[in-house]
Amino acid sequence: MKFDYLIVGAGFSGCILAERIATNLGKKVLIVERRNHIAGNAYDYYDENGILVHKYGPHIFHTNSKKVWDYLSRFTEWNIYYHKVLAVVDGKKIPVPFNLNSLYLIFPQKYAEKLEKQLIETFGYGVKIPILKLKEATSGELKFLADFIYEKVFLNYTTKQWGYKPEELDGSVTARVPVYISRDDRYFQDIYQGIPKLGYTKMFEKMINHPNIHILLNTDYREIIEDVKFNKLIYTGPVDYFFDYIYGELPYRSLRFEFKTMKLEYFQEVAQINYPNDYDFTRITEFKHMTGQKGDLTTIAYEFPESYIIGKNEPYYPIPKEENLEIYKKYLKEISKLNGIVYFVGRLAEYRYYNMDQIVARALNVFEKEVIYNI
Repeated sequence: MKFDYLIVGAGFSGCILAERIATNLGKKVLIVERRNHIAGNAYDYYDENGILVHKYGPHIFHTNSKKVWDYLSRFTEWNIYYHKVLAVVDGKKIPVPFNLNSLYLIFPQKYAEKLEKQLIETFGYGVKIPILKLKEATSGELKFLADFIYEKVFLNYTTKQWGYKPEELDGSVTARVPVYISRDDRYFQDIYQGIPKLGYTKMFEKMINHPNIHILLNTDYREIIEDVKFNKLIYTGPVDYFFDYIYGELPYRSLRFEFKTMKLEYFQEVAQINYPNDYDFTRITEFKHMTGQKGDLTTIAYEFPESYIIGKNEPYYPIPKEENLEIYKKYLKEISKLNGIVYFVGRLAEYRYYNMDQIVARALNVFEKEVIYNI
């Protein structure tokens, strides 16, 4: 069979573009996926005890874009869910991002009141400040507070998560979890927040349930590319792999999970508890808090960051360091030589740390601004 588009990868980018092309353009699409499932790293499944778990770690959807929310809502109903995270600091569980409630849980009442007053007078209320900027902008007792938050909340967690200290990474990393001068304990403040009611995998299944869409799992696209007839290629895999690593491997951070099921209604107070300073894992996730499931069993996941090794584990996060971006720029020059005959879309193909809503918006934009005009 001849296809109009060959799409490499069945994650957000690949499935959204396949759906748009099949539905709006009436074109035939073949999705080729290396793994044995669709949905990319958002893949979820019911474990042997009937608990819906996220195989590759917790995925909480959040966005300020009505367009993005409405698009995905075509394929799922939502469990409205506000993610809350606690971190164990000096033996106490405090809200993260660090906020005014965290302040009062860590410090004596009168000292916390003094720090709160200084924070609000200096920066205002409802303001989010990256920790490195807070360290640079403060003196006296606020300097002490900034150093305390940096050392107790950010430093060791970041080092475990990325293998580098915060100062060694692009500022976008520490800006993702700022200090929040507020009493809002939610991890995200986006307008739309939720978990697909039947899970991410079911959402993806509905998205690509179209007669013009065919999917091939457990297959590296290189195994079939010479045998399949197609007009255009959309690539969502690692960009360095596409070009045979001619400029070397792009570094990624990977994760390893240890799942455990216990005969308890709940193991912990919230879905996620971070351990920035203790143990080798970074956090424990309890999925029932997110999915809304009930029962006397619960499944948790311990999360261990590790280096990405080709063929051993999965690439999760591009590592935002200047030297890595310089390598990526070399691959960008190779992409430009292709004169637009291949679309590179997604976290791996663009070597960029997209949130889920950002990659949905990116895929929709590629379709609307590029694919439609290059039929």
